[in-house]
Amino acid sequence: MQVLAIHQLEQSEPDRAKVDAWMANRRFPVIEGNRATFVFRGDVEGVTLRHWIYGLESSQSLQRITGTDVWYLVAEIPPGSRVEYKFELHRSGGNQWVEDPLNPHRARDPFGANSVLQAEGYQIPEWTRPDKLSRPGQLESFGFESDALGGVRHGHIYLPARFRRSRLYPLLVVHDGSDYLNYASMKTVLDNLIHRLEIPDLIAVFLDSPDRLREYGNDERHARFLTEELVPYLERRLPLMDRPQMRCLMGASFGGVAALSTAVRYPGFWGRLLLQSGSFAFTDIGHRNRRGPLFDRVVEFVNAYRAEPKAISEKVFLSCGVYESLIYENRSLVPLLDATGMQVKLVEARDGHNWENWRDRLREGMSWLFPGPLMMIYE
Repeated sequence: MQVLAIHQLEQSEPDRAKVDAWMANRRFPVIEGNRATFVFRGDVEGVTLRHWIYGLESSQSLQRITGTDVWYLVAEIPPGSRVEYKFELHRSGGNQWVEDPLNPHRARDPFGANSVLQAEGYQIPEWTRPDKLSRPGQLESFGFESDALGGVRHGHIYLPARFRRSRLYPLLVVHDGSDYLNYASMKTVLDNLIHRLEIPDLIAVFLDSPDRLREYGNDERHARFLTEELVPYLERRLPLMDRPQMRCLMGASFGGVAALSTAVRYPGFWGRLLLQSGSFAFTDIGHRNRRGPLFDRVVEFVNAYRAEPKAISEKVFLSCGVYESLIYENRSLVPLLDATGMQVKLVEARDGHNWENWRDRLREGMSWLFPGPLMMIYE
């Protein structure tokens, strides 16, 4: 056992050669069932584990093996977990957050990169990786003037590999489109799922906002832009199916709020919703918003919908990580949606609020909302 080996090192007054031999050919963090041993080696005064598991102490100190420059911490991590983390190094004069130099696994996002612990039972889904057998679709940039938002809006249109103007296609509109493409491998996922007949050939539109926290946080102008401007623009340009059940709006975090609030303002127009870790903050008692003023308009919207829930779509897929602070809000939304008669599905994962969690749920979400020929046969 690796933890036992660490204790043996502690008790044997190890020299550098013994430490080198112990560390050789090991993968870090060391995974043993539901335990993970984090290890850092370096000349520092202290090391702290910084992670994003809501509910656990976010700052845990590593212990130094006497007489060495090796630091370690044993933590309980349930099987199937995926955890992003950094080390905080303490040296005279300040602290520094760094990725784990012993761990090759990284996850990138708009703010940089984190190290990734892949617990026993977790694997990166193979359908998120490029497949030489999958014919690649095409991405085309576009832009047009929005009266609702007062300026030119840009994005990318995904056309499937077998795109023909003589056919009609479902439409998927994606908030934070560049991040889904860059950090959630979404073009590769679409290529693979379409090739494998798990979802139909479809057209996807990837949108970005220059002021997402304002526009995505329950903004009537954004809802009008999507529904009254973007869709008619796309219908004039592309062969789209003109039926609500063939239109899907999706987003993560504040993008999930934007998707849901748009559908509430235009009930029946968006027949499919894909909501990932939606920031659906609300208050049960009183009006104080514990998440701060940034969420005031979101709380106002969610409180109003909870007071008078109504059917706005046909099928709603939600996903959320159990290591997120938002898991409570997402779980609470499900019975409200379900009671309206909409088909609702919630998928939880041992992961946090990050792009690879959202990536790993794409196959289940899209194939449930838009089952392809293969999925329809086996359902």
